[in-house]
Amino acid sequence: MSNNFLRTKIAIAAAASLMVAGSMPAHGAGFQLNESSASGLGNAFAGGAAAAEDASTLWSNVAGMSRLRSNQVVGVLHLVTPAMKFSDSGSKAALNQPLGGNGGDAGGVNPVPNLYLVMPIDSTWSAGFGLTAPWGLVSEYENGWAGRFQAIRSAIQTINFNPSVSWKPAGNVALGLGLNFQYMEGEFTNQVNYSAALLGAAGLAVQAGRLPAAAVPGIAAATPGLETSAKVKGSDYGTGWNIGVLWDLDPNTRLGAQYRSAISYRLSGDATFTNPALPSLPPTLAPVVAGLANAVNTSVLYNSGIDSDVKMPEIVNLSFFRTVSGQWDVMADAQWTGWSSIQALTFVRSSGTLLQSTPLNFKSGWKFAGGANYRPGGAWMWRGGVAFDQSPVQDEFRTARLPDADRTWLTAGGQYKMDQKFKFDFGAAYIWVKDAPINNNGGDATGAAYGVLKGNYNSNTVIVSGQATWTF
Repeated sequence: MSNNFLRTKIAIAAAASLMVAGSMPAHGAGFQLNESSASGLGNAFAGGAAAAEDASTLWSNVAGMSRLRSNQVVGVLHLVTPAMKFSDSGSKAALNQPLGGNGGDAGGVNPVPNLYLVMPIDSTWSAGFGLTAPWGLVSEYENGWAGRFQAIRSAIQTINFNPSVSWKPAGNVALGLGLNFQYMEGEFTNQVNYSAALLGAAGLAVQAGRLPAAAVPGIAAATPGLETSAKVKGSDYGTGWNIGVLWDLDPNTRLGAQYRSAISYRLSGDATFTNPALPSLPPTLAPVVAGLANAVNTSVLYNSGIDSDVKMPEIVNLSFFRTVSGQWDVMADAQWTGWSSIQALTFVRSSGTLLQSTPLNFKSGWKFAGGANYRPGGAWMWRGGVAFDQSPVQDEFRTARLPDADRTWLTAGGQYKMDQKFKFDFGAAYIWVKDAPINNNGGDATGAAYGVLKGNYNSNTVIVSGQATWTF
């Protein structure tokens, strides 16, 4: 290997390895949490903007509050359990590092709560508020896995407070308007190839004439397998709005539509690095490596404030609901999510210098759903549904943080009505995710900084939900 080639390789490794790989965790399509109610889950949320069955309509179509003629409180808890497993098929280790394992199951059990209150004011006006978590989930790989320089833990959490009103100007038409006050917090961790960073600093020293090129192989041999733990964490508040319309075509048939606006954030927080201690080195090498480490620790891998601009997508729902007989309801739904608002995830230090920018190139997509209810008589009702959900992730931009792909939902659920005041809904879903190939070098064409993660993801999600409704 020539000295010129070695200098070029380690300089590239330094430039790449000093950045934190960033993206967002996966759920739903992309990282959308469709789970707004247990009553809706049983139907795969088909007809959500037209069903207006309980106070959870405040999320799916705010105009549906007009159908509730008594005060109502709905409390919901979802247990969302994604499984996300990577299988290797030719990954390459980062420079001066072992390859590592497959990362185990990056999913886990995640509780997602919802709370709604609707209060009729008079025959035409209703008011309410909802507390939801529309975006998020968590993924975390095992330490030491092959993709550790691209992702270990990815977490995003949102809390949305949604005060709303509905107005029914005519007997068969209702309108609704809501405001959204939303909090978002994100945390992303990964390892940084500290060994490559030292070699990169050595390469720069060679170029500056401060270090002989012949010293570089000895430095590489003495400092393999060194890693820095990196964490980026930030949060912000954002505001948005939603509008809806509900149209009764006849006593048994209705159409609904709702629009939820995009919400922009500037996540502010900190980037922190835990740099490793140096190994014991020969006296002739120790001061040289210590100087290189000091340069890395103070000029590149240092703690600082960060900012990241994120624009969450707008959402449009169109829904149909019809009571076919006294025992059956059928429903359908089309939901469009404007994922193209997210093209990259970029972190900038408070000094204005770029820390990391990961291209995502999301594409907007659709979710189509169909469902049915069956009332056999008495206190019980049964539900079923199917859905197809397009992923915003394109194959060539798939990352270890978001190895998402198109998915198919199969859902079932039911309702038990204790009396006129209390009822309990439950639902379950199994979501098949299309196998997702990945071939990602973290933006470093040489693979020196991040390695090359090449293989396939096999994923699925199980959701179990319970809901209590009190009418008073």
